[in-house]
Amino acid sequence: MDSVTSSVTIAKPREEVFEYLADIANHAEFMDALFGEWHLLRVDSYGRGAGASFRSTGRLDRFGWGSLTFAQVDAPGRIVAVGEGGKYNRIKSRCEWTLDAEGPASTRVSLEYKTEAPLPTDRIMETLAGRRGWFKRGARKSLGRLRTILEDDRDRGTRATVGGL
Repeated sequence: MDSVTSSVTIAKPREEVFEYLADIANHAEFMDALFGEWHLLRVDSYGRGAGASFRSTGRLDRFGWGSLTFAQVDAPGRIVAVGEGGKYNRIKSRCEWTLDAEGPASTRVSLEYKTEAPLPTDRIMETLAGRRGWFKRGARKSLGRLRTILEDDRDRGTRATVGGL
């Protein structure tokens, strides 16, 4: 799937938004429009090396389990996560969060997501399932929910835990 980008402006300082996003357990709270059934891959959910597995909520997704691990965490402006999913975990993914200050108490958060399907059948399934449009809509909804959580401290979901505990 080609790169999909979505962004939102949040009325919070960049450092505060970064601290929230650098803890992958928090992603389950606002990304439930795209992914559910989150489980941490290690006890420490903050910073480089932190990861989580999840299940895609997309239609026609028979092999919906995937994972993301923070590969780069550059405070306070960038987080890059890499992962895999799909049948036999052969579809590689890359997720990049970019935070740009738009004043002393405002942050522009951009989310870029890309997958690399190695087989023609995987690419066909992504096209038939409408993955690009599904992700774009879900990302827009997720970023709106992120703004609500950080600005109003409401509409929180469930944080991810280790082994569902």
